[in-house]
Amino acid sequence: MTMPIGPSFIALQVRDLAASTEFYKDVFGFVAQERNPPGAVVFTTSPIALALREPIRPLPEIGPLGTGAVIWIACDDADALHELILQRGGKILAPLNEGPFGRFFVSGDPDGYAITFHTKQQ
Repeated sequence: MTMPIGPSFIALQVRDLAASTEFYKDVFGFVAQERNPPGAVVFTTSPIALALREPIRPLPEIGPLGTGAVIWIACDDADALHELILQRGGKILAPLNEGPFGRFFVSGDPDGYAITFHTKQQ
């Protein structure tokens, strides 16, 4: 019998790929791979790749995307990244706090995805 192993790739469908890519690079600080498939941008994240992509099917024109999904992204220092995102004009949806995976906060992207950044535990 076969069974799922676990996430190996995460892709968020966005309304404007160019604008979202710039936001993820300039505000969140992600680095895009040099070569990407058509209609997508893959970031150099590990252990699981994160990508933005053009929609596979039509998205709602208004309102937040990703409602109900919780995406946690590890970082070296949640406090420092929180300050950087604020300095770069990003939006904080939930302030710094202690959680199950260490210190964390939640920030929003242009499409309304709520991204939780947390200090990676050793």
